[in-house]
Amino acid sequence: MDKTVAIIGGGPAGLMAAEVLSEHGVKVDVYDSMSSLGRKFLMAGKSGLNLTHSEPFEKFVSRYGKRKGEVEKWLEDFTPDNLREWARGLGVETFVGTSGRVFPKEMKASPLLRAWLKRLDEAGVNFHLRHRWNGVITAEDGGGSRIEFETPDGVKTIKADAVILSLGGGSWRRLGSDGAWVDWLSQAGVKVEALKPSNCGFDVAWSPVFKEKFEGHPIKSVVLSFESFHQQGEFIITKEGVEGSLIYAASALMRDEIFTNGKAVMRLDLAPDKTEAQLIEKLSRPRGSRSMASHLEKTVGMKGVKAGLLREFVPKEEFTNAEQLAFYIKRLPVPLIATRPLDEAISSAGGVSFESLDENLMLKKIPGVFCAGEMLDWEAPTGGYLLTACFASGRWAGAGVIRWMRTR
Repeated sequence: MDKTVAIIGGGPAGLMAAEVLSEHGVKVDVYDSMSSLGRKFLMAGKSGLNLTHSEPFEKFVSRYGKRKGEVEKWLEDFTPDNLREWARGLGVETFVGTSGRVFPKEMKASPLLRAWLKRLDEAGVNFHLRHRWNGVITAEDGGGSRIEFETPDGVKTIKADAVILSLGGGSWRRLGSDGAWVDWLSQAGVKVEALKPSNCGFDVAWSPVFKEKFEGHPIKSVVLSFESFHQQGEFIITKEGVEGSLIYAASALMRDEIFTNGKAVMRLDLAPDKTEAQLIEKLSRPRGSRSMASHLEKTVGMKGVKAGLLREFVPKEEFTNAEQLAFYIKRLPVPLIATRPLDEAISSAGGVSFESLDENLMLKKIPGVFCAGEMLDWEAPTGGYLLTACFASGRWAGAGVIRWMRTR
């Protein structure tokens, strides 16, 4: 196919689109504002590169919430199993961890990215680094688009038959996803939902004593409840509030509550292995000369940061009442006052509205310009769901370009 496609953004979605297009003989140029490709992908791999998840497909697609219908199409075309086969084709074997999450055996992103870039280079894909799109895309009279980039050598203008934008969301600005495209596309008439933090931490108004004593401490084996969410796990106390896997899993619901009502209250079961009745029975035992702290530890094993949380949120007058204390141990209210800033979040929600896109992920307002990856209006929890959908959306957009070109 004697066509040229410019892909702006060299993350997983953009590179996957490049792979699909190069397989169809399309001349592909990938442009990225950074000095190297896949910066955020490599950062994700620092803690073990959670590529995907091994759970059944129906449960997997349910993780995308209100965007399940849109994302499911991509995932049916490129399933979690397909992703593992694709990695194997690059010489990267994967394994399923105890949580069901899927990782490369080497637990790193760099070997996979190196092998992938080598394969794309051999397929004829051209890479252009330190090329920052400045928001200018002009339709050409004879078809195609003219795009401007800011480069170390000044403004550079290129022409392409089609363009794929894969510019990421708004988190981790220093890795390239700064969200500048939001204003550019909005000015072009594209509906863009405001970017919001996803898989994020929250601010809590800790007392100075609690903050000083427990900053950095993990809270293990607790159940977090918020609206329809109930899950056991762990998280970390930070200077500002809370963060960690269990917090991230509930973050979308808690964030939306804060945005709507200005605050949210999560409930913690600090002793999920004990019933309330068991706690009452143990706490009602005579304390004797023991301090309350010692009594809590001896009877129900509540010590350290968990005991600190109780001191933080249980009214003093109720602390020595066995029934009230048991109630709080099972349902401790922790008020959340704000999300942590978008730039700190693992990912972002919001982005290009699906109403602004056709079935090929092409912008209705700008024919010949497609979008992929995290810049679209979907979100997912951590656990491999984010990366899998980014890969799959890139493949879908690449195939969408091919379908569109064949109709012209």
